[in-house]
Amino acid sequence: MRVGNAVIASAVAVSAVVATSPRAEAADTTTTFTVTATSGMAISAPDSASLTSAGPGGTASGPLGNVTVNDARSQLGTTWTATVVLSTPFRTGGGTAAETISGGLVTYTPGNIVSSTNAPHLPGAAGTLAAQRNAFTRTSGDGANSVTWNPSISVAVPAGNVSGDYSGVITHSVS
Repeated sequence: MRVGNAVIASAVAVSAVVATSPRAEAADTTTTFTVTATSGMAISAPDSASLTSAGPGGTASGPLGNVTVNDARSQLGTTWTATVVLSTPFRTGGGTAAETISGGLVTYTPGNIVSSTNAPHLPGAAGTLAAQRNAFTRTSGDGANSVTWNPSISVAVPAGNVSGDYSGVITHSVS
């Protein structure tokens, strides 16, 4: 009986300890901070680019250099479209018809992404710069994002054009 009484006494002692142990407590801290947009949206492109030489009836071509859209608006639904246009036709000399090459003879190919953060970013279709065209787009997504691509340009030189150093302006914009 002494063993039985010892077991009962031990069980009572454990019950007393459990019944008198303090219950667990918790303390919550609501913590806040602000995510700020850093600078809106911007596009950058090289100041200049040189294409290969071509004779009349030939094609001058080459890379334009890295173009970058940096969207730091940090908002929901940060979509945008980057466009490209030949804002000044290629000209040499006095810019007569035989010294001018229009956008219809200039082909823009966006090419592949060089670098990207927070995709998706989609290249536009290759085509002439007879009118403004889409270079790259972001059609969905949230938050800050950026993309860099290196487009290529080809210029079909009309057989009737004269020799000379031709210069034109290709303009990228984003909205």
